[in-house]
Amino acid sequence: MPKKIRELKQILQQAGFILLPKRGKGSHSYWVHPRWLKPVVISGKDGKDAKPYQEKDVIEALEELKQLEQEDKQ
Repeated sequence: MPKKIRELKQILQQAGFILLPKRGKGSHSYWVHPRWLKPVVISGKDGKDAKPYQEKDVIEALEELKQLEQEDKQ
Protein backbone atom coordinates (compact mmCIF):
# COMPACT_ATOMS: atom_id res chain seq x y z
CA MET A 1 0.00 0.00 0.00
CA PRO A 2 1.54 3.34 -1.02
CA LYS A 3 2.27 6.02 1.54
CA LYS A 4 0.26 9.21 1.62
CA ILE A 5 1.81 12.52 0.56
CA ARG A 6 1.51 13.77 4.16
CA GLU A 7 3.57 10.78 5.35
CA LEU A 8 6.38 11.60 2.94
CA LYS A 9 6.38 15.20 4.16
CA GLN A 10 6.55 14.02 7.78
CA ILE A 11 9.46 11.71 6.99
CA LEU A 12 11.36 14.55 5.35
CA GLN A 13 10.65 16.92 8.23
CA GLN A 14 11.83 14.37 10.80
CA ALA A 15 15.04 13.88 8.83
CA GLY A 16 15.81 17.60 9.07
CA PHE A 17 14.50 18.81 5.72
CA ILE A 18 13.00 22.28 5.63
CA LEU A 19 10.01 23.31 3.54
CA LEU A 20 10.79 26.30 1.34
CA PRO A 21 7.82 28.66 1.61
CA LYS A 22 6.08 29.96 -1.48
CA ARG A 23 8.13 27.77 -3.79
CA GLY A 24 6.51 25.74 -6.50
CA LYS A 25 3.23 26.04 -8.22
CA GLY A 26 -0.02 24.60 -7.00
CA SER A 27 0.45 21.56 -4.79
CA HIS A 28 4.23 21.29 -5.31
CA SER A 29 6.40 21.67 -2.25
CA TYR A 30 10.19 21.99 -2.20
CA TRP A 31 12.13 20.43 0.67
CA VAL A 32 15.81 21.22 1.24
CA HIS A 33 18.40 20.00 3.70
CA PRO A 34 21.46 22.03 4.71
CA ARG A 35 23.75 19.07 3.97
CA TRP A 36 22.19 17.91 0.70
CA LEU A 37 22.32 20.08 -2.41
CA LYS A 38 19.33 18.80 -4.40
CA PRO A 39 15.81 19.76 -3.29
CA VAL A 40 13.18 17.05 -2.96
CA VAL A 41 9.98 18.05 -4.73
CA ILE A 42 6.72 16.55 -3.54
CA SER A 43 3.56 17.18 -5.54
CA GLY A 44 0.01 16.35 -4.64
CA LYS A 45 -2.43 16.99 -1.84
CA ASP A 46 -1.71 15.55 1.59
CA GLY A 47 -4.49 12.95 1.50
CA LYS A 48 -3.55 11.47 -1.88
CA ASP A 49 -1.44 8.34 -2.40
CA ALA A 50 2.18 9.04 -3.26
CA LYS A 51 3.47 7.91 -6.63
CA PRO A 52 6.25 5.29 -6.64
CA TYR A 53 8.79 7.80 -7.99
CA GLN A 54 8.00 10.17 -5.11
CA GLU A 55 8.66 7.47 -2.52
CA LYS A 56 11.85 6.57 -4.38
CA ASP A 57 13.04 10.21 -4.33
CA VAL A 58 12.51 10.45 -0.57
CA ILE A 59 14.27 7.13 0.10
CA GLU A 60 17.24 8.15 -2.07
CA ALA A 61 17.54 11.49 -0.26
CA LEU A 62 17.52 9.79 3.14
CA GLU A 63 20.12 7.24 2.05
CA GLU A 64 22.40 10.01 0.76
CA LEU A 65 22.12 11.82 4.08
CA LYS A 66 23.02 8.66 5.99
CA GLN A 67 26.10 8.22 3.82
CA LEU A 68 27.15 11.83 4.42
CA GLU A 69 26.75 11.38 8.17
CA GLN A 70 28.83 8.18 8.13
CA GLU A 71 31.59 9.92 6.15
CA ASP A 72 31.68 12.72 8.72
CA LYS A 73 32.07 10.26 11.59
CA GLN A 74 35.11 8.67 9.97
